[in-house]
Amino acid sequence: MSEEADAGHDDPEDASETAADAAAAASSEPADDGVVETALADEVAQYDDALAAEVAALEREAVESAERAEELESSLRRTKADFQNYKKRAKKRQEQEKARATESLVTRLTEVRDNLVRALDQDEDADIRPGVESTLETFDRILGEENVEVIDPEPGQEVDPERHEVMMRVDSEHPEGTIADVYKQGYEMADKVIEAAQVTVSDGE
Repeated sequence: MSEEADAGHDDPEDASETAADAAAAASSEPADDGVVETALADEVAQYDDALAAEVAALEREAVESAERAEELESSLRRTKADFQNYKKRAKKRQEQEKARATESLVTRLTEVRDNLVRALDQDEDADIRPGVESTLETFDRILGEENVEVIDPEPGQEVDPERHEVMMRVDSEHPEGTIADVYKQGYEMADKVIEAAQVTVSDGE
């Protein structure tokens, strides 16, 4: 075969390099807005149909990936908005439950007030002690329903720094360092001290 005939046939490697160079050149050029990027595959197809098919497939995959990413971003925005709405509803529900709990307590306390009003409406010379005792029982019942217990230590009992507040030391028949008397009762709620009992402590005889 003559050299002229050889020159008439392109080297396959040269054709591949030419197609690759065309693809690189086309990809380096900025795409115009609104122009579908299959122009790159069309450009490559002038040199290598197989490579052009691969480029077209990659372009379709890129478009699909971009659309999928946009869908995920949109879904994320909706999820965030739904979560913010959920937090607002949960906060409002907590506030409503708290308000109803307070309303329930106040409603029961009005019973105590009504009893005190009735006691004061009696004649001035009437013995109101039984009425006051009954009112105190009602009040203690309400506190018990709210998990509130009275801290009322016995004289001679050891001082508990978490539940007793020492007001002063006094002479007493009780052992030194123990409670001599309760100056003011305390309260605890669900095992938490909300007001310590005020006590005096014995100095011994």
